[in-house]
Amino acid sequence: MPLPSQGAILDSASRNPAVPDPHLVRIRDLIYQVCGIFHPDNKMNFLRDRCLRRIKARQVDSFRDYIELLTARAGRDEEIRSLLNEITVGETCFFRCPPQLAAVRKILLPRIAASRPSGVHRKIRVWSAACSTGEEPYTLAMISLEEANAACKGLAWEILATDLNDRSLARAESGVYDAYALRNTEPQIRQKYFSQDGDKFRISPEVRSRVTFSRLNLLDESKLLFMKGFDIIFCANVLIYFDTASKRRVVGHLYNSLIPGGHFFLSSTESLFSISSQFHLVHFPGATGYLRPLADSPSSHSAPALLSGGKP
Repeated sequence: MPLPSQGAILDSASRNPAVPDPHLVRIRDLIYQVCGIFHPDNKMNFLRDRCLRRIKARQVDSFRDYIELLTARAGRDEEIRSLLNEITVGETCFFRCPPQLAAVRKILLPRIAASRPSGVHRKIRVWSAACSTGEEPYTLAMISLEEANAACKGLAWEILATDLNDRSLARAESGVYDAYALRNTEPQIRQKYFSQDGDKFRISPEVRSRVTFSRLNLLDESKLLFMKGFDIIFCANVLIYFDTASKRRVVGHLYNSLIPGGHFFLSSTESLFSISSQFHLVHFPGATGYLRPLADSPSSHSAPALLSGGKP
């Protein structure tokens, strides 16, 4: 029997738009259980479209058949991973948020360097969580090289970049980008750290060698137990995919991953308001971040904002 077209499946699933297809709802709930990403009713069309891609790829007849693939013992994990690749597509660029990066270079790096005792084990550890296609961690690697003889003198760098999407990680590891990804990159930085081949730009081996990429689910508690001891964490445009409960779990994990006195950055349009009271809000020139206090105590949870851009 021939397979129905995507349009036929979509029409069947959308006869009453106010009532989502029950099998699609089951798929939504499964995604939420696996990684905390939640699709509210007004985002169900997006989820439906991404599921239809997998329905076509797997040559099954309906959402009912597809949920069986996602829950069947054989091949279940592989298909869930393929679906997550469809629904976690991010967009980013190099040097995305200049005020945050300036805060790292001009304020945080000198403080970290000053706080590390002299010796062979002086290190800074940075985590780019949900790194997408790699522009953010490579930006941090370029900053580490630019500051190697200044703010970072004598510091070894460890930059870890993680994401849930296999495709994004593969592209990040290739280190090849188009001009649009470099739209915020200064010409001298582009010339110094990229080689151009036609309309493509390849990151230099020197930058590439400073970043380690790996796949990570931010709700995988067993793996997050090993994500400890970071000085700085970036996690931009990720919490928007979670409901409040999942946001609190993820932020709690990130808090535990920082050293006391470590800093955490969201995107410029996100905040931890009503999500976490453990962090201190930090104001930098033109940007905000969050600080894990040096001492965890009930009083620190309600402490006033700390002005790190000026007086402490």
